[in-house]
Amino acid sequence: MNLPNKLTVFRIILIPVFILILTLPYQWLTINVSDVALPMNWLIAAIVFAVASVTDFLDGKIARSQHLVTNFGKFADPLADKLLVLTALIFLTSFGVVPAWMTAVIVIRELAITGLRTLIVENNGQILAAQMPGKIKTFSQMFAIFFLYLKNIPFVFIGFPIGNILLWIAVIFTIYSGIDYFWQNRYVFSDGM
Repeated sequence: MNLPNKLTVFRIILIPVFILILTLPYQWLTINVSDVALPMNWLIAAIVFAVASVTDFLDGKIARSQHLVTNFGKFADPLADKLLVLTALIFLTSFGVVPAWMTAVIVIRELAITGLRTLIVENNGQILAAQMPGKIKTFSQMFAIFFLYLKNIPFVFIGFPIGNILLWIAVIFTIYSGIDYFWQNRYVFSDGM
């Protein structure tokens, strides 16, 4: 297994660690910044999430620059992203930070695109690679989640809800990139396939 694929697997392994951190009873231990109480486990979860997100950037960069792109990587990398992001969003929704409808839109899009990828592989053996709108969606989702777990503390002094704004951008690109993927690959649904 090459290095990019190892980084992808490492990102998948970090997901149960992320879940464990958020389910441990450390909410009583908080850091207070400008009247914002940040539970210690949220801070640790944000760090784990950031590490996992950096592996997403690194595995793709290394795979392309060293010509180590594999079918496993094309499939597992976006799957790892989806698992990480959806896990983080489900917890944020359960904590009352992210509205359920936003999480539902993102979950529905991710499941629909996963289904589309499966259809494309079955029909012509190709794996649907990520396009720019999908990359913007992933980038904005990951930064939104990171800042939401930090309760926007880096920007709390100026009253700028960066995590919330990035989440709105993520939802917009979630919808746009989903429509774009389906439109570009509409041939999969034609009678000729």
